[in-house]
Amino acid sequence: MPKGSRDGARSSAAWRDWSLNTVKAGGAAIACLGLSSGPASADMLADTVAAINPDSMILFGALGGMCAFAVTAATALVRHRKQSSVLTETLEKEKGDLKFRVDRLEAMLNTDEQRVIVWTGNGAMPQIWGVLPEKSGVPRPPVQLLAFGSWLTAKCASDLERYLDMLFRSGEAFTTTLKTRTGSYVEALGRTTGGAVVLRMRDLTGERQMQAELAARNAKISGELHMLHALLDAMPAPAWQRDAEGALIWANAAYAEAVEMPDAVSAVKQGATFLDAAARTAMAVQRTEDGCFNARIPIVASGERRVFEVTDVNANVGGAGIAVDISELEQARKELGRAEEFHGRTLDQLAAAVAIYGNDRKLQFYNAAFRQLWDLDPAFLEGHPEDGAVLDALRATRKIPEQADYRVWRNKMLESYQSLEARESWWHLPDGRTLRVIANPHPQGGVTYIYENVTEQLDLESRYNALTRVQGETLDNLSEAVAVFGSDGRLRLWNPAFGRIWDLLEDQLAELPHVKEVVSACTLNATEEAAWEQLAGNVTGLLDNRTQKVSRLERHNGDVLDYATVPLPDGGTLVTFVDVTDSVNVERALLEKNDALEQADQIKNAFIQHVSYELRSPLTNIIGFAQLLSDPKFGDLSDKQGEYAEYIQSSSSALLAIINDILDLATLDAGIMELDLGEVDVASTVSAAVEGLKDRIAEARINLRTQVPDDIGMMVADERRLRQVLFNLISNAVRYSEADGVVDVSCSREEDSVTFVVKDHGYGIPAEILTQVFNRFVGHDTGARRQGAGLGLAIVKSFVELHGGTVDIESAEGTGTTVSCVFPARPELSDQAAAE
Repeated sequence: MPKGSRDGARSSAAWRDWSLNTVKAGGAAIACLGLSSGPASADMLADTVAAINPDSMILFGALGGMCAFAVTAATALVRHRKQSSVLTETLEKEKGDLKFRVDRLEAMLNTDEQRVIVWTGNGAMPQIWGVLPEKSGVPRPPVQLLAFGSWLTAKCASDLERYLDMLFRSGEAFTTTLKTRTGSYVEALGRTTGGAVVLRMRDLTGERQMQAELAARNAKISGELHMLHALLDAMPAPAWQRDAEGALIWANAAYAEAVEMPDAVSAVKQGATFLDAAARTAMAVQRTEDGCFNARIPIVASGERRVFEVTDVNANVGGAGIAVDISELEQARKELGRAEEFHGRTLDQLAAAVAIYGNDRKLQFYNAAFRQLWDLDPAFLEGHPEDGAVLDALRATRKIPEQADYRVWRNKMLESYQSLEARESWWHLPDGRTLRVIANPHPQGGVTYIYENVTEQLDLESRYNALTRVQGETLDNLSEAVAVFGSDGRLRLWNPAFGRIWDLLEDQLAELPHVKEVVSACTLNATEEAAWEQLAGNVTGLLDNRTQKVSRLERHNGDVLDYATVPLPDGGTLVTFVDVTDSVNVERALLEKNDALEQADQIKNAFIQHVSYELRSPLTNIIGFAQLLSDPKFGDLSDKQGEYAEYIQSSSSALLAIINDILDLATLDAGIMELDLGEVDVASTVSAAVEGLKDRIAEARINLRTQVPDDIGMMVADERRLRQVLFNLISNAVRYSEADGVVDVSCSREEDSVTFVVKDHGYGIPAEILTQVFNRFVGHDTGARRQGAGLGLAIVKSFVELHGGTVDIESAEGTGTTVSCVFPARPELSDQAAAE
């Protein structure tokens, strides 16, 4: 306690003791008022008191007491004023000392780099002393100073408010470091003293500033580490931390579960290893220079083999790692890859071009039709160009529609990326193609373009429309009646001929009558009614197998109609009526004429056979007698007779050959000729045919050249008929060749055929006769020696075809004629192949 306060207290106590003694001595003081001291006065007073009566005594006592009190009070007042004056002087001096001390203390507080805030608790504004430099971030105005959130960080302001609240409520002192918004640090101390709350703030500088920063940084790092551990502990992926020696110092719950440990603490104590030896080896080998390792590794976790994406970081102070289970992701990625590959293969099979752009407007996918449609450089497409770049490349090669303002058109096309609905446009390309372009925006961004080449479709549509009009006009102008009945049996389509044939008015047909109504309107007799009932049954019948039906109807007026019912794919039925009255009449006339011609042909054949047979016997006798006459054994003949005998023999032989040919043709026509097939030496047969014509060749002065390979070999044929074919061909060539001319006979073999070629260099055959040379009795006259019966080539063609071969002739006037006969090497095999 101050000294002045202690002196004042002692004066008040003395004053209280003096007053008490005065009161106690009051009675004695009364006795002394106006009296002198001594025994006589006392005795006199006693005697006086004894002589006074009681009432006087009471009055006298009261007056005496009052007088005594007044005297005493006056005396005490004098003494008190004297003492008060002394006390006042003492208090004034003490007040001055205290004021001096307070001023000195305030000066000391204001000069020290600190701020002191004092709350007295009487509801008044707190008192604030001291100053801090501006760099500390603490404001000087009291109002701003007390608004802690305006100059402290949010967390520090909240902490300070909490500490002050605890200090006001429970008197709990605190010391903390606060961070200002300028980045500096302030030390805050909170205390209670004498019923007041005092907050002192000091600026931290030098080492203390560094210590504060380190402490704050340490607290921040510790908090972040704790938060990071809490986050990793909440993750389902195993995470771990190692010290510099590689020992496990922390692990999360997922790590403990993966290594089958009860908790993370046990896993750390026992040093349970999550990665196997192969994974650790791969980690040591594949770690980068900065100590990072990242790879997908199959690991056995919780007794199950799964795929983890392991990320591990190594540094001087230790290392840490995390393993994310991507088994499902890997499976999903593989399935997605397979799905994308399948979709890619599917899209590659589409005729429509498809291009997919991502949300960055870069090309992500295109199919084969897209590449083929635009014929762009594969390297350019593989570089994932932007949509606008693709349009620019197409414009550079004039593969997109010509535009007056390309930039506006291009921006309009790229608006699909901001659109929500698919957009369709038509591109008419400079090369004449027309594309239907669909831009379909993707919900996650990007656009899928579909380029459909509709050039053929439009062309087909145009042609279809034209064809429909042409068919309509054609249908309307057909002489045949056409009607189409729907699946419900009602008339759907007809042409004017239908109404004209059945005498149906256009108004009747326009009402689309049912087939039953058409039947009742068209039938006039029983025959027509039966035909129409059958036709109606084909239209409306529910048959398992709908087939085309064709029939003929003879009407009451003599007209003949061919009608047919054709089932249509849509369930309808097409009915056609053709007026074949004239055709039927002509057919009847032709049938009658054909019967007459067949009878005449039979008579001709019979006549030829009969005449040939009847002529052959006497002709044989003539030839025989002519030979006898020419034989010297039966007598000599004159030169003239011998000449006549030779004429008889040559003419008879020629006539016999003609008769034999006629008989052979008749046998062929009758279908009774059979070949005597066997192995035939081709070269010998050619030689035999040439030998039979040696005299005629010599007479005509013809140079015959044969070209038969030595290895021509054998073939299966009728040797006599083959020799007859060659005989006729060579004799024709000799007949139509000039004197000293050349006739070539050649033979060749291929895989399964043998070809004979006879070529002359004579006059040739006119074009108008060339097409008829294989007919019977057809020939041309180029001189007396060259006339013939016209049966040689007919015989050749018949025998070659009977063997299964073919005959071909080429000729031109003035250059000669070439006849080629192709025989199968084995006719029985050819017949078998033809049968199969």
